[in-house]
Amino acid sequence: MDEVTLQTLISEGHIPDTAGFVGLWKIVVVKNLPYNDMRRVGKVPKLLPHRLFPSARYSIWLDSKLRLQVDPLLVLEYFLWRKGYEYAISNHYDRHCVWEEVAQNKKLNKYNHTVIDQQFASYQADGLKRFNVSDPNKLLPSNVPEGSLIVRAHTPMSNLFSCLWFNEVDRFTPRDQLSFAFTYQKFRRMNPGKPFYLNMFKDCERRAIAKLFRHRSDEKRSTLHQEATE
Repeated sequence: MDEVTLQTLISEGHIPDTAGFVGLWKIVVVKNLPYNDMRRVGKVPKLLPHRLFPSARYSIWLDSKLRLQVDPLLVLEYFLWRKGYEYAISNHYDRHCVWEEVAQNKKLNKYNHTVIDQQFASYQADGLKRFNVSDPNKLLPSNVPEGSLIVRAHTPMSNLFSCLWFNEVDRFTPRDQLSFAFTYQKFRRMNPGKPFYLNMFKDCERRAIAKLFRHRSDEKRSTLHQEATE
């Protein structure tokens, strides 16, 4: 985690011991991050765990609004090992087309509308099409993921996909749901002879193992970030 998140944990009473543990979890603090925007900072551990933990063979990303309800090894077995997958992410619970996701992001003012439009126009020019649920040749069961839970084996193809997805977040907006389908489709198109075993599972499966807790207060995080940078 970044230093601001660590201060948030400490302020909530979760103080690491002398070995750096909070309960069963070892806290690893990442410093000298490349962004001031905390939305982008959060994409570093989310999309690049293989870079932060180069010796790890697997990783599970869980958004701060969720709490895992099962043994992490069971998560790996169910979503990856059982059928030989190397990357697992759920479909969005409501939206399945990037067109819908773009409209929702602009409606809720999730990011600068001009930048969203530039990103969307670039993807359409590079071949992104509307999602058609009845298309027998569709690459994914949904073009919009629910990215709060990501399960990965750190294989070469999985790592490459993660890096390419991060590149889009760095290039345009930190709204990673906008860039997922484009990244995946182009990745497959540019590597036709190299299989990538991605498991897009149903969102109900995610909800069964990871329960909604709460989002941390944006105001509180902003205050802590301001204090940390002064």
